Amino acid sequence: MSIGNKITKYFSNHAETSENHWDKPLQTHYYKAMKDKVFQTLENLFTTKQEFQINSTSEERGEMSVSVKKGKKAFIVVTVIMVSPNRTAVDFSVTTESVIPMDFGYSSKLINRLYEDLNKELILLDQRN
Repeated sequence: MSIGNKITKYFSNHAETSENHWDKPLQTHYYKAMKDKVFQTLENLFTTKQEFQINSTSEERGEMSVSVKKGKKAFIVVTVIMVSPNRTAVDFSVTTESVIPMDFGYSSKLINRLYEDLNKELILLDQRN
């Protein structure tokens, strides 16, 4: 991780996952499950925790928007894509709502926490497989 990447990570109010992200924990996670099961697991995860509020869902498009309403306010967009049978990718995009244009890494930490919660419910696959 270069100095520029560290600065960007902590002095930004946005973080998102991607296939080849320079920060390994922010790389796309793949799960051994069908798209419907992953989507339902995510809905359950967000509805059982009081800090989250689901704004909209589109299961056909594999997208969900969620607001963090307790603690630091944030807006989350979740994308669920079935790559092949029993192999589904999950990506997050988090933007923190704040007066200053930085969240000191909160958005990245939130993504990591969401992936940890999802890993407890679904089987995580190795990215290379």
